[in-house]
Amino acid sequence: MSPTICLIEGDGIGPEVVQSAEQVLRVLLPESNFIRAEAGWRTFQERGTALPSETVDAVRAADATLFGAVSSPSEAVEGYRSPIVGLRRSLDLFANLRPIQSQPVPGSRQGIDMLIVRENSEGLYAGIERREADRAVTERVITRAGSERIVRQAAELAMGRGRHLTIVHKANVLRATCGLFREVALDTLRDYPTLTVDEQLVDAAAMRLVTAPQDYDVIVTTNLFGDILSDEAAALVGGLGLAPSGNIGEHCALFEPVHGSAPDIAGRGIANPMATLAASAMLLDYLGRPSEAQRLREAIAQVLTTGPRTPDLGGDGTTEQVTAATISALEDSCA
Repeated sequence: MSPTICLIEGDGIGPEVVQSAEQVLRVLLPESNFIRAEAGWRTFQERGTALPSETVDAVRAADATLFGAVSSPSEAVEGYRSPIVGLRRSLDLFANLRPIQSQPVPGSRQGIDMLIVRENSEGLYAGIERREADRAVTERVITRAGSERIVRQAAELAMGRGRHLTIVHKANVLRATCGLFREVALDTLRDYPTLTVDEQLVDAAAMRLVTAPQDYDVIVTTNLFGDILSDEAAALVGGLGLAPSGNIGEHCALFEPVHGSAPDIAGRGIANPMATLAASAMLLDYLGRPSEAQRLREAIAQVLTTGPRTPDLGGDGTTEQVTAATISALEDSCA
């Protein structure tokens, strides 16, 4: 059956990198149906909502979704809510998967192959905030159910990899919230007796990601910690221009580059599409097309090795040239 893929371009460089990925996916999955939906700051300015209800419906109905990037105002704007957070919440995309792997580019550390599994639906991103004159409060929500399902997801993934799982928390200070997360994690992992498990405080993990990143296999942690640690880890292997992610729920999934909308380079034709192409490989795996996913990863590695590369990787290539080189590598792999 032909899969339906929903494309949400968003703001800034989002349209450029999603259009690049669409070209590549059409080569790999010529039978696919592509539909488009809107979200982001521009959508909010035009329609008064950053996440129209029909977009949520389109993502729910699609077999998988590819999301570009959105711009968000630095200050509070009445009625504006992050559309990606809204999609994660409304569709219960509870697991955020962020693979970090060494790349054939200058500055990438070698020997790194880890997966950061970030709880995606609660924590400090639960959206429970209030202002009280000169005092502001954000509530950190950690639940037993939310902790158990993300730890179980991470354990299953670790069993298919190197069988080593690291729990990251700050239970020595955040005794109620991180304490519950740690307690549930250790209880859950009793169901995986062959899995090697260790635990680290988040500040120690942040240091060890820099000093010994090759020691990690799978990391499981809470929402904010996972967001920060995965960006830090991406810097070790070429930067956010190469960093993909997947938002996974029980019934649907959305894939996106980790980078933002980069409005300073939008429209200049120099955006790096590789993170979005790597996210597309994750999407192909999710659709049950592992051979196509592997072909795409090999094409990405070939282009990163031989060029062209975009300016963020020290080259002078354009988005269009990188896309064309990736398609050429894919076509050569079938020759």
